[in-house]
Amino acid sequence: MSKPQEQAPQGVPYLSLQKEYQALRDEWMQAIDGAGASGAFILGPNVHAFEAEAAAYVGAKHAIAVASGTDALVLSLRALGIGPGDEVITTPFTFFATAEAVSLVGATPVFADVEIGSFNIDPTSVESCITDRTRAILPVHLFGNPADMTRLNAIAKDHGLHIIEDAAQAFGAEHNGQRAGSMSDCGCFSFYPTKVLGCYGDGGLITTSSDEVKARLLQLRNHGATQPFIHVEAGYNSRLDEIQAALLRIKLRDIEGAVAARRQVASWYDEMLSGLDLVTPQHAVNGRHAYNLYTIRHPRRDALREQLNGCRIGNSQCYPLPLHLQAVYAELGYKAGDLPVVDGLCYETLSLPIFPDLSREQVAYVCEQVARV
Repeated sequence: MSKPQEQAPQGVPYLSLQKEYQALRDEWMQAIDGAGASGAFILGPNVHAFEAEAAAYVGAKHAIAVASGTDALVLSLRALGIGPGDEVITTPFTFFATAEAVSLVGATPVFADVEIGSFNIDPTSVESCITDRTRAILPVHLFGNPADMTRLNAIAKDHGLHIIEDAAQAFGAEHNGQRAGSMSDCGCFSFYPTKVLGCYGDGGLITTSSDEVKARLLQLRNHGATQPFIHVEAGYNSRLDEIQAALLRIKLRDIEGAVAARRQVASWYDEMLSGLDLVTPQHAVNGRHAYNLYTIRHPRRDALREQLNGCRIGNSQCYPLPLHLQAVYAELGYKAGDLPVVDGLCYETLSLPIFPDLSREQVAYVCEQVARV
């Protein structure tokens, strides 16, 4: 009698946290109970411990926990004195929060084109965007692939500019032996549940090695206060929740395992998609890709989406409309064709399921359906 064949998985989620939650549940429940018993719910011991542990992991002198990745960007810009009349060069091929943060402090985002292989901001394009109003460069380590910080830092040094890393998708990524968030004035992280290091709510972190910037960030995140009820500027109510910090401490202990698992899933995709008429993600040059997302390119992207959706395979268009062509930035005067690499990518990119608990069988099923197109 022949051995029965294994059944193909029925659908594959874009992201699933259920297995992870079950593995962490008992320890997290104990941490929640401990926080409740202590009565320390705001800027308590878990927040302070997580800040120290995260700073040590990233390789920065300081880490300041805040309420979200967006707040991390806004507070960093404020802490560096960037505001009305200033320009910040960034990428239009990213989540809206990157440019939104620039707008929220009153500065103007200036969009550079990206490299077609890495999806990251192109240093050559950055140089062409610099004016006498430029104050900072805001690269994004997109999808977990570190930007070329060597070239970007050289440009910043030559022109006297700040650099803020948007490392929201890149906790654990590396460039030339340095971890994302340690190669600039400020590194900004998001702990949204979909991220490489994610909590079960909203959360963010800023890393810096400047004592002065740290002091300003601590002030800004707590209503601009230097001490209780004494305020020297209008700041924000932006503090990481104590219970989320407890979870992040638990997950940070195995962050290398989580990154390794994502890289294993990515290697399965690379293997099974090889030979097909599509472009798989570029490996990090002189570094380590953390694979927050696994994003392919194909000229028939919409047909791929239709096939995957029909098989209940999660996927995402990251990103269907570049920021320089969004209605909110119409007044900046960009038009289609101004940034040709970005414009092309928005018609070709598709992100496939990737998370640490994704099985090889599930990856094979996804690749089988991709191959049909």
